[in-house]
Amino acid sequence: MAWFFSEEEIRSDVYALSEENQKHARVLRLRDGEAVTVITPNGEQCDCAYKSGGTLRVLSRKPCENEPDVFVTLYQALPKGDKMDTIVQKCVELGISRIVPMLSARCVSRPDEKSLRKKRERWQKIALQAAMQSRRGIIPEVADCVSFAQAAALTKENDQTIFFYELGGDSVKDILTGKPQTLGMFIGSEGGFEASEVRQVLANGGRAATLGKRILRAETAPLAALSIIMYQTDNF
Repeated sequence: MAWFFSEEEIRSDVYALSEENQKHARVLRLRDGEAVTVITPNGEQCDCAYKSGGTLRVLSRKPCENEPDVFVTLYQALPKGDKMDTIVQKCVELGISRIVPMLSARCVSRPDEKSLRKKRERWQKIALQAAMQSRRGIIPEVADCVSFAQAAALTKENDQTIFFYELGGDSVKDILTGKPQTLGMFIGSEGGFEASEVRQVLANGGRAATLGKRILRAETAPLAALSIIMYQTDNF
């Protein structure tokens, strides 16, 4: 079944796909009568039948039930190369709600402002494609890149923050004794974190956590951490 996102609410029983979604429908070679689902900005799931020309006939409506019941934000220190593409794609598939790229002290990759704008646009498109493929109820936001200090300050918005530290910490199981509504997770780049950065997040109420005795790659760590969080919060 094709899965699309609309930019507005669908109030009638006939809906015209956007130009971009029509292009995707052509790529999928949709035929008359094929089942199509459209998710609206308020999380409504509209099950439809496709009609040639890019219009849909709405058959039923219901709240989308595909989203985790915990809003997880990933604060990801920029890795080298195109690893962030993989991180965005796979984290969206696993249920992330927001991704905040950040520049930590040990980041080797330090794009200029113009490059960061282009990268963010690409990451947001990757997030959209991954949300369509995995049948998400939202398109997770990829935020503007921030400094580590700004990211640490943002954690005050979360009910709970977990700082995954290569030098150790508590297990996620011991940290998540309840189920927060909003949760932040920090993942470092290839060089890890400075001790001073750990202290900044802990000072805001965060907890240091471990992913075990093995050191994971920068693109593997967020996927492992998010999978553990989803499992521990009964979202797997």
